[in-house]
Amino acid sequence: MTRIGITGHSNLAAGAVPVVRRALGEALAPYAGNGLVGLSCLAKGADQLFAEAVLEAGGRLEVVLPSADYREAKVAPAERDAFDGLLIRSDLVRYMPHRTASEAAYAEANAAVLAGVDRLFAVWDGRPAGGKGGTGDAVEAARSAGVPVDVIWPDGAAREG
Repeated sequence: MTRIGITGHSNLAAGAVPVVRRALGEALAPYAGNGLVGLSCLAKGADQLFAEAVLEAGGRLEVVLPSADYREAKVAPAERDAFDGLLIRSDLVRYMPHRTASEAAYAEANAAVLAGVDRLFAVWDGRPAGGKGGTGDAVEAARSAGVPVDVIWPDGAAREG
């Protein structure tokens, strides 16, 4: 069994989504099958693209939600169908012990993902984190813990803003 976690940008440009989706599928291909377990916080962008790719590769999905109110507080109404679709296809859903979404909750969720994986995929442009618990922080924490990190930032990937 191989357990792979995800960290990545939530603000991928619309044109970058198919490019990143394809790159994630290619990166997961060597691990495809029922021995693959993907861990995701199901944030929009990279986390959800990874979750979809894990399921398409025949793997199982485990979700770590940062807080009890994460869906209501952070998932836009127009994005809830996609979020819920992934959530109900997950084998396991774990909530961090936070009632409300916050930087501390995100950092704890990232730590929980790192503690449960053999490697981390990072859909990351290499820039420093924009706040506590961001992609750059997760990459730094993984590297410090000795967790192998595969940075996935294919040609054509871009962030909005």
